[in-house]
Amino acid sequence: MRTTWDFFSTERIVFGNGAIQQLDSVLARLNAKNILLITDPGIKQAGIVDRVLNLLKQSGYQTILYDKVVPEPPVDSAMECYEFAKSQMDTDAVIGLGGGSSIDMAKIVALLVAHGGHPLDYYGGENQVPGPIAPLVAIPTTAGTGSEVTSVAVLTDVKNNLKVGISDNYLRPTVALLDPELTLGLPAYVTACSGIDALSHAIEAYTAKPSTYIQTEGNLLFQGSIPISDTLAFRAIELIAKNLVVAVQQGSNLEARSNMMMGSLLAGMAFSNAGTAAAHALAYPIGGLIKSPHGEVTGLLLPYVMEFNAAVETDKMVKISEAFDVKSEGLSKKDTALAASTAVLKLLEEIGLPTRLSEIGIKEENIPEIADKTMKIDRLVRNNPRVPNQQGLEELLRKAF
Repeated sequence: MRTTWDFFSTERIVFGNGAIQQLDSVLARLNAKNILLITDPGIKQAGIVDRVLNLLKQSGYQTILYDKVVPEPPVDSAMECYEFAKSQMDTDAVIGLGGGSSIDMAKIVALLVAHGGHPLDYYGGENQVPGPIAPLVAIPTTAGTGSEVTSVAVLTDVKNNLKVGISDNYLRPTVALLDPELTLGLPAYVTACSGIDALSHAIEAYTAKPSTYIQTEGNLLFQGSIPISDTLAFRAIELIAKNLVVAVQQGSNLEARSNMMMGSLLAGMAFSNAGTAAAHALAYPIGGLIKSPHGEVTGLLLPYVMEFNAAVETDKMVKISEAFDVKSEGLSKKDTALAASTAVLKLLEEIGLPTRLSEIGIKEENIPEIADKTMKIDRLVRNNPRVPNQQGLEELLRKAF
């Protein structure tokens, strides 16, 4: 039995409409002059990159731009970005601008700037980073991954068809700069995928196995449900349940956008301490087989994992039902708990995302392999409140198929 827990967070969070105007003061406190800005072509095309570059130029920063980040970036692309930066100048600080892929790439490059080597040198377990990374400012343009405050960076190992996560509290950005106005131009599909990812983070953190009963020794990055993460995660669930459909259907609704960004932030703070569980564990091998966005995959799996866990985390599932305004009159406690998974399934339909694995290209013959690879992702599997096994995961996947 574990008797203590820790809570880690990003050093500084700047939040609000127009917060991007604080970038100079943020960088000044970091004593940075030579900036590496990492982003993707879509953010550049949207004009956001030019806004940031103009702010940096006006304040006298030397900036080099890497704008080639692709969704679910391959490991080799992180090395390409690092070598490009090294050939240009000595980097004082890194800015990750965009969705989770750009911010994750920025984390990896900030790690390599500080410690060198190859990204896979730091994969293979938690707490593999030897010390602080280069100063990193994360500026999300989606409300989903929470990567601006988390301790995880995910890349794609193309050779092994698997997502690989580097996990260490040193990977947390120095500053998270969140400006909801930057999300106003986000397409409905991207809003849906990123928003359901945030909900997955919140629900899996909230319903994670209690920290006391995680049966692993040593310092854990993902330590199970703890009081602070529960509070943050549940508030995130409430915000996302009430705002995601509006944000998808009314992309210019700044209030909904702001609430979604806050929900994503709180979910990121929660899951980066408590951890995620079976939905995310299953999503890693699935993500290696298909090209669907990570959020779409975790969101699809979420209601089936919630149903799987409902008998164990009944009280918390009842609370989730309440957050979704489920009418529970006449329902037993068990049925109210199960209604939480139904509410999430309905939400997926309302925001236009798939609800079956067959819809995203998974074949039935893939199921045993997915379950087998999932069982090996111990840091997430051990977090699941109901202990999964190969047979149980295969049954869950067939329900989702």
